[in-house]
Amino acid sequence: MFSLEVPLWGQQHTPDNNKPKLLEQIHLACLRRHYSPKTAKSYIYWCRQYIIFHKKRHPKEMGKTELTAFLNYLVKKRRLSASSQSQALNALMFMYKKVLEIEPEWMDNFERAKRKKFLPTVLSVSEVREILNHMTGMTRLMAALIYGTGMRVNECTQLRIKDIDFQLNTINIRDGKGGKDRVTLLPQRLIQPLQSHLMKVMGKHKDDCLKGAGFAPLPGALYKKYPKAAQSIGWQYVFPSTVKRPWQPTGQWVRWHCATTTPQKAFRKALNQTNIVKHASVHTLRHSFATHLLQKGTDLRTIQTLLGHRHINTTMIYTHIIKAEQNTRSPLDDL
Repeated sequence: MFSLEVPLWGQQHTPDNNKPKLLEQIHLACLRRHYSPKTAKSYIYWCRQYIIFHKKRHPKEMGKTELTAFLNYLVKKRRLSASSQSQALNALMFMYKKVLEIEPEWMDNFERAKRKKFLPTVLSVSEVREILNHMTGMTRLMAALIYGTGMRVNECTQLRIKDIDFQLNTINIRDGKGGKDRVTLLPQRLIQPLQSHLMKVMGKHKDDCLKGAGFAPLPGALYKKYPKAAQSIGWQYVFPSTVKRPWQPTGQWVRWHCATTTPQKAFRKALNQTNIVKHASVHTLRHSFATHLLQKGTDLRTIQTLLGHRHINTTMIYTHIIKAEQNTRSPLDDL
């Protein structure tokens, strides 16, 4: 048996005579590869579950039999989806190959669960309008921005003031999924509401500065290279949190972005106030953005770029949604 202690994300390991614990080694390996905090947290979680399932035996003492037993447990007892099973297997492969530096041949040939192919839920234009009409304030602006740009909800919450270009009518999305940057369009109808919202954000930021605060967390080590940037208006979040928290690297009280649950809860509440029976979430607005562009004749390559998809096949799924509607007529309608 061994300890499963692991530091918080971004916390540095204190050198001593002891080698870091296994989960901490996984944490550091993710840091070196610049994996997202979400990916690292997922990897650490599944490796921890694997070790606990086998009574805290060290993974070096285990092999194909133990891994098969764990995956079978995930299927039979926890009834996990194919994507979650694949995620767990990816985490364990990372631990064995990248951290423990073991290359088990049996792992490369391990059979993965077959994923089901689901078509995303899409709202009509009138349904989007109805939901937005039941939303107010900042969360309505966020939902409208997601639908009008195709952003993911976390990309919306992490948007900085400097990333909005009112001259070119574009929005720069930094460090999106897969660590990629991209540019999307700024809807004309949101220019005035966004400018009014930013005036309020700037006023709150000015008050924070007068109180000796007004800092925002910076990515990477930019806080060392540009010490004053954290207090500049450009680096402030478009949708800031209502509270300030201490930031470990500098000890400053910073104002983070609002939580992703903020627009999600507001959207769910608005949806429940309508007669729409579709199983939708705020992410459905992103699917609706792509589908409605495709219906208007926008080419797939443009939609792929706006959404930030790596492969065109991912974008192709939206063609299946509208194919039956546009190109096929039921024979019953001809009776």
